[in-house]
Amino acid sequence: MTLSSFWYALLITAFSLLIAYPAAYMLTRTRHKQLWLLFIILPSWINLLLKAYAFIGLFGTYGFANALLEALGIGTRQILFTDFSFIFVSVYIFIPFMILPIFNALEKMNPSLVDAAKDLGASSWTTFWRVVFPLTLSGVKSGFQAVFIPALSLFMITRLIAGNRVITLGTAIEQHFLVTQDWGMGATIAVFLIIAMALIMLLTGNRKVRV
Repeated sequence: MTLSSFWYALLITAFSLLIAYPAAYMLTRTRHKQLWLLFIILPSWINLLLKAYAFIGLFGTYGFANALLEALGIGTRQILFTDFSFIFVSVYIFIPFMILPIFNALEKMNPSLVDAAKDLGASSWTTFWRVVFPLTLSGVKSGFQAVFIPALSLFMITRLIAGNRVITLGTAIEQHFLVTQDWGMGATIAVFLIIAMALIMLLTGNRKVRV
């Protein structure tokens, strides 16, 4: 259960980062960036339960996703109640919280440092890894905290989207308190979750990076 929770939380965080960093980078170089940022934030204002039910309709047997697969000649597939649907929906829910801190870190970065690296002959890839990424690492760490920690305690999505196929620490706490009424074990898991969150925040705390 514990390893499964950390594994799924790590997957959700990794996919969120892979999508969020390029998205945030593109946002800093587009016109009307604040408007686009608002569009990204807006879905986070919608109730989580409503979003979960929307995805149930989307991924269901007669939903849009299967209708598209039928149109492509692939046929109906079991999408709902799978690891894919759980991770996909979780990434969709958490990705704004990964984009925001990375976007802020990129906005605060001095662009003359990138120009200086290019003038010194550094390639685009070297410039990114040696200059851009270290300077925005604080945003990545903040995004990691904002996604990984809540992902450890997910329980509503595990029931509605994953169909109880995924057991997280949040699901275990809910089961012990509401189903088996083993409050002692539920409290123990809750304390473990709090300690894990504190350790993650300590390990991913922002430190000054020399470039």
